[in-house]
Amino acid sequence: MLNPSSQIFIGQIQNRLFLSRHCGIMDNRWAAARIAPARGREACALELPKRKQIRLPDYDYSTPGAYFVTVCTQDRRCILSSVRRGDPCGRPSVELSAYGTVIEPAMRQTAELYDIQIGHCVVMPNHIHFICVIEEPRAATRAAPTIGQIVGAIKSISANRCREAGLSGKLWQRGYYEHVIRNEKDYLEICAYIENNPARWAEDRYYQA
Repeated sequence: MLNPSSQIFIGQIQNRLFLSRHCGIMDNRWAAARIAPARGREACALELPKRKQIRLPDYDYSTPGAYFVTVCTQDRRCILSSVRRGDPCGRPSVELSAYGTVIEPAMRQTAELYDIQIGHCVVMPNHIHFICVIEEPRAATRAAPTIGQIVGAIKSISANRCREAGLSGKLWQRGYYEHVIRNEKDYLEICAYIENNPARWAEDRYYQA
């Protein structure tokens, strides 16, 4: 059972996602409400987990709450998108490849399959970031999925579609990174990190020239 402060926080996130979907705050269902871009040290405030991070011991990753998830392509190949910088024509900062275009439908299908919400997200050249919200209460006959099951579904669906589009070899690296979002400050910092990820691509730890 969530404590009262956690319940309030999850409610705030659910309200943000509801407003973004139904009140036109964001561009589409799978991006979050626009947040003013962070500058300077603020944009670097979030420390992403290391590759060898161990899951929190005894933590139930099907617990209702919000999670920040990162998934990398196999060998960190830059096959999902390209990042445009300083384009005077007003083109989007991230241009999806044929493989990158399958990510959003895979997230949508996974969200419908498990009755979860996918919030703020970005498809970078060799990785994706997204916020996943597991809500409560749920139907008594339907167990909440774990983050591992959610990531596994997104990986499987998108990999199958990429193979149909001609991809040879693996699409995704084994495993994933996750961070349990503790409070609204944590949530806003992560949203700002995702929002600024394309602009800071050359400084990204996953950057490949």
